[in-house]
Amino acid sequence: MNQQTHPPFFSKLGAQASRLLLAAMFLTIFSCGGEKEATQAAPDAPLYTLVFLDKTQSVHVDKQYVNEKYRQALTDIIENNMKNKGDKLEVYFIHENTSKARALSLTVRSERDNLEGANATDRESIETTFQLALQKEKGIYLRQLLGKLNQQNTGASNQSTDIWASLPVIAKAGESGSDVKVYYFSDMVESVKGADRRDFHINPPKSDAEAETDAKADTKKLDRYAIGSPQVTIVSPFEPTASSKENNPHVTHYWQTLFQELGGVSVEEL
Repeated sequence: MNQQTHPPFFSKLGAQASRLLLAAMFLTIFSCGGEKEATQAAPDAPLYTLVFLDKTQSVHVDKQYVNEKYRQALTDIIENNMKNKGDKLEVYFIHENTSKARALSLTVRSERDNLEGANATDRESIETTFQLALQKEKGIYLRQLLGKLNQQNTGASNQSTDIWASLPVIAKAGESGSDVKVYYFSDMVESVKGADRRDFHINPPKSDAEAETDAKADTKKLDRYAIGSPQVTIVSPFEPTASSKENNPHVTHYWQTLFQELGGVSVEEL
């Protein structure tokens, strides 16, 4: 007789609360699963690749070692950097007028079909179709790129090497919001006439300390270019047996210091 009982109202409320709690749990699980799937399905942001090909008289792409090394490096760039729709690659020639010397602009157009709701077999078919289209596109782009590699510059512009002029190009690429990868196919011997310029053919840095001093002084002239944080790689034309007179390590140190000062960017050398 002393057993406690709940009025019908509270029993009904408890049942409703239970149903609401269960519904909320299912909704949460469904929402989390959908969000995870959407995150996984989201494509990578397009990659922006800049290739600077030295077309001055100090770099000889007609030499077998240089040509083979550069061909392989360009093949790897196409293969690794052009993977999704919107990935972009631009080629500039390094010479007297580098910033105005865009030679090629390529953008991946191949696109995967929508995978939403597709079963495993359909997904495999969609991926295969996409990869076939992408490889065909890459083959066309590689032929164009190698054509630019072998293009000769016999004009007067091959007398100067204006690598500084690549910086506004890098800054503009960074404005796109994409990750930027930069490749210099060059000996990196800056050579421009003028009181406020560097001519490493005439007066190269003679020590790492001198290279650092020069680079830090030049940063003050060049820090107006907001280059961001690109990944920078120098693909040098020098054989492993090249002497330090031919392949001056202090020149490389100059560029490593300059990029570090401009944006905390590390430079890899191949």
